Amino acid sequence: MQETKVDRTRRTVVLLDPPTPNDRGIAWDRIGRSCTELAELYQTVKESRIDLILVDENRTDLTRAVATRIRRHNGLTDIWRLSRDESPLEPEPDYIDGVLAGETGADGLIGRVDHILRVKGLLGRYLLVGRSARMKATAEIIERVAVTDMAVLVIGASGSGKELVAQALHDNSSRSGNPFVALNCSALAEGVLESELFGHEKGAFTGSVARREGLFHKADGGTIFLDEIGETKADTQVKLLRVLEDGTYYPVGSSTTRRVNVRVISATNRDLTEAIADHVFREDLYFRIAVVKIMLPPLMERKGDIQPLLHHFWRDSPSLSYSDSALDLLMRFDWPGNVRQLRNFAERMTALRGKGLVDVADVQAFLDEQYSGATHLPVSTGKTVEEAGQELIYRAILSLGNEIRMLRDLITAHLPGEPPEEGYGAEETPDIGTVSLERMEEEMIRRVLGETRGNRKEAARLLGIGERTLYRKLKKFRLS
Repeated sequence: MQETKVDRTRRTVVLLDPPTPNDRGIAWDRIGRSCTELAELYQTVKESRIDLILVDENRTDLTRAVATRIRRHNGLTDIWRLSRDESPLEPEPDYIDGVLAGETGADGLIGRVDHILRVKGLLGRYLLVGRSARMKATAEIIERVAVTDMAVLVIGASGSGKELVAQALHDNSSRSGNPFVALNCSALAEGVLESELFGHEKGAFTGSVARREGLFHKADGGTIFLDEIGETKADTQVKLLRVLEDGTYYPVGSSTTRRVNVRVISATNRDLTEAIADHVFREDLYFRIAVVKIMLPPLMERKGDIQPLLHHFWRDSPSLSYSDSALDLLMRFDWPGNVRQLRNFAERMTALRGKGLVDVADVQAFLDEQYSGATHLPVSTGKTVEEAGQELIYRAILSLGNEIRMLRDLITAHLPGEPPEEGYGAEETPDIGTVSLERMEEEMIRRVLGETRGNRKEAARLLGIGERTLYRKLKKFRLS
């Protein structure tokens, strides 16, 4: 739905350069309210809900601090730069959401402004909180795909909002009047998962004292959301493939085919192409569930959304706010737990503070707790997963080296007091620097496997590396 002129002008403000406010030959009142002073802009955003601010490229007074202050009234306010063209010589700072080219003329600007406001409306409609370009792109994909029956695979880290996207796809489809059923596939054992999905007959297994319908039956006519589908085993994958191909399945213990009309939306926090290469996920099933893929970015890649998310989480606590320095500290943290972790912080501040200003000390106390609780995991630092894994291995090797030194000193202290052999005095005992790096890495992996009693998935988690990487190293060191 296109924005009307009334909608557009009510929701948009143009901050012009005082010396040449009309040098582009554009009637700004067709686009929004115009002003030339920051004080006037502050007053406008305080009195009205402003969703978009256009800033003349010659204005240098709209700084990060000014943008933060403006967004205290509406965390979702977009700020775009008005430029001569859309390819500025220098990249815009992260508090600027985009660039609009004035050379397109009034009609071109109006079209772009209407599009920006329309996409912001989609985000609100789908209950997605954010201003980032990637979340806006996600909203547009949902708009196009929701009305179809295509299978969708939502890819994103834990806590990034995968079920929220699945719910939006269902609520805006022709199936919205029918059930939406969600299941976390990693939360159930394989035998239980199969029964939960497809149901079972009485006596199909020990304890099945009555017939039970599965989630596919309950979702008939609607949507089923299978979170962490990458954790399913081969037998379940075969049955899921059949449902996706022809809409039929067999309840556990039954020889009678059941037919169902269900849209399947799946989600994963792992790279399924890697799982396919490791022969733990079926390629044919992947192509069935991933007709359309929606990639959800982690919070560390859309930190501009932290401020609006805080406003959203504190919408029922209007007397609770934050200092600029506290927000800056929140923006520097990488949020390995994503939006779920930020929500945890917001709810904690609601309980502990209730009202008033959240300051740096409050944020630091929370972050210190996050660091202390992640002693076995790499703290996210903006690196790639592979880089973070390598850093953790490096740190673990150094720690192992210290233990080797301590062990060497302990053994040396208990040796008989005989003179050292010629050419190998105590002062020449090999240092950690001469010990093979691969040998230390092998020993570290061996020890972690011992601690996890051979559980490779848990060992990979403690090491901070992917299971595929761990398998490769096990093969290399002949530990498998």
